[in-house]
Amino acid sequence: MTVSRALPLSRPDRLAGRLGVPLLLGAALAWPFLTVRTQPYLLQLSLNILIFAVLAVSWDLLARTGQLSLAHAAFYGLGAYTSALLATRLHVPIPLAMLAGGGLAVVCAVGLGLLTLRLRGIYFAIATLAFTETLRVVAKQVRFFGAATGLVVPPLFPASLVGQYLVILAVLLATLLVSWRVNRSRWYFAFTAIRTNEAVAAVMGVDVVRFKVAAFALSAFFAGLTGAYYAHVFLFINPFEVFSLAISVGALVAPIFGGLYTTAGPLLGAVVLRAGEEALRATIRSGHLILYGGILAVVVLYMPRGLLGVLVALRLRRPPAVAVGPAPPAGGAGR
Repeated sequence: MTVSRALPLSRPDRLAGRLGVPLLLGAALAWPFLTVRTQPYLLQLSLNILIFAVLAVSWDLLARTGQLSLAHAAFYGLGAYTSALLATRLHVPIPLAMLAGGGLAVVCAVGLGLLTLRLRGIYFAIATLAFTETLRVVAKQVRFFGAATGLVVPPLFPASLVGQYLVILAVLLATLLVSWRVNRSRWYFAFTAIRTNEAVAAVMGVDVVRFKVAAFALSAFFAGLTGAYYAHVFLFINPFEVFSLAISVGALVAPIFGGLYTTAGPLLGAVVLRAGEEALRATIRSGHLILYGGILAVVVLYMPRGLLGVLVALRLRRPPAVAVGPAPPAGGAGR
């Protein structure tokens, strides 16, 4: 049966768990306190990496149903504008405004999901891209939204990089937890069946509409929440940035680079890609994007399961551990 074909993909998740999740979590919590005084630039870079990671993991949630979405920038921008407008025009407390941003993204995702339910592949991608572009044009034209000039947004934690870091880390952990839980529930089999053969999944009793819309809503909530966070941390938004196609493309490239349909793969891809891009920018002033694109193309072409798939393959090729103990006596004890 086609569903069983994807079952080995859960192995990367098990490997990631054995690599020391508590150790990584402890390092992530200690990181802002170690760098805030000596290396504030690294802490600022960490915010960008964590934002990128949330977008990557949340995009992968929808990709598990086989949908190639380019609407992530739309949900990101909706979250940013909703939270900014509520906080500036209606003086709603910022945490509630951020949650409202994620909530509106969910509402729009459910509507878009129902409208595009029958579309797949490139047709679905084009429909989601059109949705993003429509929102961008509306935000650019309507004065209430700040038009092309944009909006100034109140801060989440004034002058506190540590507080900003801990908030986005909490959002990332929540996204990872949802992704991990989905891959360990019957949703995993439903998503895999839909991705493999939607018609067969429906015949087997999988509620295709419900699972696809649910995946869309989950994915959109975290994108919207992250967009709201971006608005209150960078204090200014405009339609060209928050509805940018680069956001949607970046959100889908990281899971492909790190390992699709897993929890650890999108996270690994986001960290390596964003940190690698910054390292290349610092060492090669001109043309670093050419090298960056070349590395990305090689990984996509020759590593179909991404970096995490390579790590798993290397681990499986490692010889089994040999039990350590006293050497048998010469001539054999059993004679």
